Amino acid sequence: MRITVSALLVSTLVLSACGGLRDSRVNPFNWFGRGEPAPVTTTDSEVNPLIPTRSGIFSSNRGPSTFEGTPIDTVSALVIERVPGGAIIRVTGLAARQGAYDVRLTPANEDEEAVDGVLTYRLEGLRRAGTRQGAPATREVTVARKVTSLTLAGARTIRVEAERNALEARR
Repeated sequence: MRITVSALLVSTLVLSACGGLRDSRVNPFNWFGRGEPAPVTTTDSEVNPLIPTRSGIFSSNRGPSTFEGTPIDTVSALVIERVPGGAIIRVTGLAARQGAYDVRLTPANEDEEAVDGVLTYRLEGLRRAGTRQGAPATREVTVARKVTSLTLAGARTIRVEAERNALEARR
């Protein structure tokens, strides 16, 4: 074993260091050849090569997806904070059981527009199966959503609905 490894090491060093074998096919560093210029195919259309056109599991243009969340049990706090360009809606809720994750404020309508001056959101999240009820502190969830000034333009009231209650904030 020792002789085989030594012979392999010596032959590798001899073949790679030998100046006469530098351009031969015996040298393992030349097995794939040298890089050669290749012609570039161009198209006449206005296509940005930096934007991917394919779709797949890791692509970001998979199309619209729906959120499969269920309503959180109750809404305990609703705070609206003014920021440049809109507002941040911060909601604290209490889930019925431990293990709620991916909690979101989903708009009640697709366009996220105020209906009769009321902008409505649902407090929803995903749940793990087989979890305990636990203490209220372990079931508390907090989520925030930024809303632009254009969305707030027609709204006088912001309403957040849960499974058993709803909270509203008025201007």
